[in-house]
Amino acid sequence: MFNAAIFSIESMSYENKFTANTQLKVSPFFERTSKLNESQEWRRWSGYLSATNYELHHDNEYFAIRTKAALLDITPLKKYIIEGADAQIFLDRLVTRNIGICKVGQVMYTPWCDEFGKMIDDGTIQRLSENKFRITSAEPNFDWIKHNATGMNVTITDDSFTTAALALQGPNSRAILNAVSSYSLNSLKFFWMMDTSFGDIPVSISRTGYTGDLGYEIWMDPKDALTVWDLLLEKGKSFGITPTGLHALDIARIEAGLILLDVDYVSSRHAIIESRKSSPYELGLGWAVKMKKKDFIGKQALEAEVARGPEWDFVGIEIQWHELEKHFRKAGLAPGLPGTAWRTSTPLYKGSEQVGYATSGTWSPILKRYIALAHVKSEYAGEGSELMFELKVEHFQKLTPAKVVKTPFFDPERKRSCPA
Repeated sequence: MFNAAIFSIESMSYENKFTANTQLKVSPFFERTSKLNESQEWRRWSGYLSATNYELHHDNEYFAIRTKAALLDITPLKKYIIEGADAQIFLDRLVTRNIGICKVGQVMYTPWCDEFGKMIDDGTIQRLSENKFRITSAEPNFDWIKHNATGMNVTITDDSFTTAALALQGPNSRAILNAVSSYSLNSLKFFWMMDTSFGDIPVSISRTGYTGDLGYEIWMDPKDALTVWDLLLEKGKSFGITPTGLHALDIARIEAGLILLDVDYVSSRHAIIESRKSSPYELGLGWAVKMKKKDFIGKQALEAEVARGPEWDFVGIEIQWHELEKHFRKAGLAPGLPGTAWRTSTPLYKGSEQVGYATSGTWSPILKRYIALAHVKSEYAGEGSELMFELKVEHFQKLTPAKVVKTPFFDPERKRSCPA
């Protein structure tokens, strides 16, 4: 039944695919990704079908991110164009970053908050021209953006269906793009973008990504999607290019210490109770809040939080190996490690008191460490703090030591550097 559904969707033109079933959309790359997906395992991402892994296991895809080049379909990202005489003023009021210093061709990562200083979403802002920007987000924010633009000289357009996007991530990503791009990417700096072409196909490339590695995101017209996909796979073959799904991406983003909406935090627009909401300071994003700005949504509440100090910190933890191993050995088992990244709230204790909870974690294949991201009460969140991590061994709950550590867990120099 599922395969029949895919067959019927696949036979449609892209223009009709997302209108045929508003509950299940496919990207303009689906004609390729659906045939490559050996396992036919999919996850919903913003209403789209997204491959969890293309091979029967995600190991090769993960190592492509860290040692070769991984190609990911990121079309499901929500994308909005903001343009007009007041575009910069409007965005400066909407988000916590200082958009006034964002130059044409620059990209900024930013949170945005409600009037109580609690995070609604996070994403990037690309300055496409003097009065034109593209903002990306994890979930729909069109109504919120339009509501806050009332009375301003701006036009807001939903770009989610009119721009397709790929991420090419990994140490060989630059070499592959240089093999197909009309212009060299050697001088493109971290969080900047450029316009170029692949043959006669115009594309924009930003030096951004969600893996914490050298990587780029490619923005294009959906009608060119399949040609671009085929060209990258052809030119990238000798560089180890590998179509990659969400399982491998999830491991990489945890290693990079990058937060995920609805996993590491809940949007304040959807939180049922107050305790589910988080401020940028409680998510380790204080560096992205620019209090010297004249005003922005949530500034007054965030100023009060700065004065009293945040109640929670968002930290990395490393589950200590020797004690973990002992728990399994006592049960007569080899140590049990997660095969994929997990997204289950897991308690953290100091003595008999619960002082926090991990939100996502993984065994890092490249670091050979069991790591997680966690919310911890500020007084227990200092680097090196010893906590206890809740663990289940053969149906029984155990506690095992975990240490608060710096994030990102993985931060290679190549992520930011340019060739000499």
